[in-house]
Amino acid sequence: MSASKPNNERPVRSEAALEIERLLELHPRGFDLSLGRVRDLLDKLGNPQDRLPPVIHIAGTNGKGSCAAFCRSLLEAAGHTVHVHTSPHLVNWHERFRIGCSFVADDTLADAVRRVAAANDDAPITVFEILTAVMFLLFSEHPADYAIIEVGLGGRADATNALSKPVVSVIMPIGMDHQAYLGDTIEEIAGEKAGIIKEGVPTIIGHQPYPAARQVLENVAEMMGVEAFVYGQDFFAFEERGRLILQDNTGLIDLALPTLNGRHQITNAAAAIMAARIADPKLNADMLEKGLQSAQWPARLQRLTSGDLVELAPSGSEIWLDGGHNPDAASACAEFMAGREAVDGRPLFLIAAMLNTKDAVGYFTPFEGLVRHVFTVPIVSSEAGILPADLAESALEAGISAEEFASAYEVLDMLGRNWDDSEPSPRILICGSLYLAGEILSENGTPPN
Repeated sequence: MSASKPNNERPVRSEAALEIERLLELHPRGFDLSLGRVRDLLDKLGNPQDRLPPVIHIAGTNGKGSCAAFCRSLLEAAGHTVHVHTSPHLVNWHERFRIGCSFVADDTLADAVRRVAAANDDAPITVFEILTAVMFLLFSEHPADYAIIEVGLGGRADATNALSKPVVSVIMPIGMDHQAYLGDTIEEIAGEKAGIIKEGVPTIIGHQPYPAARQVLENVAEMMGVEAFVYGQDFFAFEERGRLILQDNTGLIDLALPTLNGRHQITNAAAAIMAARIADPKLNADMLEKGLQSAQWPARLQRLTSGDLVELAPSGSEIWLDGGHNPDAASACAEFMAGREAVDGRPLFLIAAMLNTKDAVGYFTPFEGLVRHVFTVPIVSSEAGILPADLAESALEAGISAEEFASAYEVLDMLGRNWDDSEPSPRILICGSLYLAGEILSENGTPPN
């Protein structure tokens, strides 16, 4: 007998949360890469972006959120109060705004959205621009020691770049993504990301898998006379005997490995440590180690160990969730899964969904030879999802057998009812989209907190 289907209805939300939805529905989604509108709006609000605590500003294709999570935990380990802005959210809008140690309360967020919408006075503007203004307003009105602000898209013309002078800028790994907005070459995309580099602001250039991207970033930093710290030149990080070793111009630091999964998190953590130490030079090794051990970042190689969906899977299944959606993110996941396979051999299955702006074949390619089968499912929360049948064709083109299903629930239920107990319990990676990741966390009953 199959398990009863989890309740797919969203939990009862406060009137304030419903008001936020109503207000934001009045504006288009997507991005308008220009700063004029958001600067006009911020001017009407009294320029709250000029009244923030010291800011760490983070751009990049992959690793932005992980860097933000590390920076937050490192600074909090030193006793600091930290605001954090990230996007997109997974389940609820308030996830984008961490005020001190907690997500912003619905009532507080609704009030800020209401005031920003009133100041905008029905002028054309996107949801992201509205929410960026909300972030600046909230962060200016609640005292803190630091603020960490993640770029939404690109850098140069991203609404968050209305910042005048952060304490440090960070550019994480750059890859091919969002070409419709940022350009068709790695150099063009890097040029857009380099737009957050500001005169007089130290810049951390994290690990760059493409030398052309690193060269663009170094050229811009040199042209602007900015002090840049470049991964692979000014600092390095590697794993040795189960420890993270960071080397910079001050010497070697021996630290515990970060709690976030994947080898790529070693270089992400290194960039975050460099940024956090510029923000607060008093950070010591004990604080750094505590911070690495306490960082959390949902839907990035997150292991799901309980919940309504988890209970459907075969007993003893190992279930992972990752929202990465480009080939470089897939390579990091595949490397991690290959490492798990080497230690504990299990059949690996993917449950995947993707937006139609993504390189699906490129995403699946790193998994060829590692994955037994792909189950493709729709994205319920977006009309821009690739049809499961078409996504299955992309997996087949990458050399992996695949078939479409109506939902992740149905896949897990099918596996749970039909698994051959003579085989090891499966390893299941739910992947390909942050939209899917949010749906999974909601349906599983384990939203971010």
